[in-house]
Amino acid sequence: MYTLYLRPGACSLASHIVLRETGAPFAIEKVDLASKTLVDGGDYLKINPKGQVPALRLPDGDLLTEGAAICQYLADNYPNAALLPPVCDRLRYRVLEWFSFIGTEIHKTVSPLARPTTPPEARTELIAHAEKKFAIADRALEGRESLTDAGFSIADAYLFVIASWMPLLGIAPSTFPNLAIFANNVRQRPSIQAALQAEGLI
Repeated sequence: MYTLYLRPGACSLASHIVLRETGAPFAIEKVDLASKTLVDGGDYLKINPKGQVPALRLPDGDLLTEGAAICQYLADNYPNAALLPPVCDRLRYRVLEWFSFIGTEIHKTVSPLARPTTPPEARTELIAHAEKKFAIADRALEGRESLTDAGFSIADAYLFVIASWMPLLGIAPSTFPNLAIFANNVRQRPSIQAALQAEGLI
């Protein structure tokens, strides 16, 4: 059985959704990132020296970290979930192209907005930059249910999570109508509903 270490509502939610999509048995362990402790008081740094989430304990005891690696690992090991096309299929690289864009261009831009120490002038600049990146995803979703022709993929799971942060970060979802429709639609997936419930988000 897998064990997924996460912080409710954080980027680890994408790995949580993907794990539920696979149907594999797993348990979750919630992490307090400020204190680097588990719910039982255990030292999370002894599990993952990076101190970040997600981290996935594999059935053989090995630990895998970084959301991009975890999502690809799960998608490749559970191909019936159809979350990532096979190697050499061009659609695979379209999915990974979007996953990389979300991680490096959107996620890393909006992360400082969650920190109370970010100065107001920097916050204004970050929001403007993030809105330009969200607009790219919004245009790509026009008339579509997913980012690529591969259907719901690991990239869509990741985009859903980052888009769900928008109201908390001072970004109006209504500015991006296609993205708002996408988020509302995929939110109804059983995997996403179950993940949100398990993390105490609904």
